[in-house]
Amino acid sequence: MTVSVLVADDQELVRTGLRTILDAQQDIEVVGEAGDGAEAVDAVRRLRPDVVVMDVRMPTMDGLAATRRIVSESSEPPRVLVLTTFDLDEYVYEALRAGASGFLLKGAPTAQVIEAVRVVATGDALISPSVTRRLIDEFARRPRADARAPAQLDELTARERDVLELVVRGRSNPEIAEELVVSAATVKTHVAHILTKLGVRDRVQAVILLYESGVIRPGGA
Repeated sequence: MTVSVLVADDQELVRTGLRTILDAQQDIEVVGEAGDGAEAVDAVRRLRPDVVVMDVRMPTMDGLAATRRIVSESSEPPRVLVLTTFDLDEYVYEALRAGASGFLLKGAPTAQVIEAVRVVATGDALISPSVTRRLIDEFARRPRADARAPAQLDELTARERDVLELVVRGRSNPEIAEELVVSAATVKTHVAHILTKLGVRDRVQAVILLYESGVIRPGGA
């Protein structure tokens, strides 16, 4: 299956570079480009790509606003892979809240860019365990409104709760498998069930949901 990609960046040189890298892969095709967020939203409506590689800082409409629009306008929106110059800046946090499936730093190695597109296209999230931990740490420093744990947590089995706790701690699937003494395939199945029961797109959105509902507390991850 070929993964269709839309590249959104206000720098033509960056767009050209990404197109060259991605189009060279047999399983990836760049179907369009956009120079700002508004163009990206329009292009998604027309081209319906599987993945949008989205720059954060663009004129007219930034990547954050564009991501929010793209994710909210369809029941099956494309996966958004945020491209940023800054490691975990404020825009990245907000983009993840808006529904992005992960992010890449500009200047990432070619192989990492290609793998990132493939990973998010399969429905997974491209957030490393170390980044997940830092994401939680950042959330923990922010004031929260009073909230209650989502009722969906009651639907999780005891084993699924064990897996979710390790996801929240930033563990990768292989690390969870090793700690719980199960196979990686079993962990992947548990994670899929957890995401379905919580009603979230990926493990990053699960972490955000648990933080914002008060389940994750400062120092608890």
